Amino acid sequence: MTPELRRRMTTVAGANELPSIVPLTAVTQLDHLLKVAGSISQDANKTWAEIWGELKRLTTGGGLIVSEAGKGFVPECGWPEFLEKFWLLKHYLDSIQRICDKQ
Repeated sequence: MTPELRRRMTTVAGANELPSIVPLTAVTQLDHLLKVAGSISQDANKTWAEIWGELKRLTTGGGLIVSEAGKGFVPECGWPEFLEKFWLLKHYLDSIQRICDKQ
């Protein structure tokens, strides 16, 4: 990040006085928002990869479902953790959507 985009603080001559904070510019706010959205989307992609890792063993390289899938799917991590990953993924996607909708 360039120095122009960082929050600037000005110090007052008196040692006992707190520095005053200059208001954030629109560019600084946008930069911060993009970093937040990037972090959330990184978490969403990681969660998706964990979910896919559980399901991938039931598919071929071409995406076809193998015959063993008919016996039923039980995630290695257990159902509670597997379903929690789905909720986390939804939470991450909702958060990104709120950022995009400016809420």
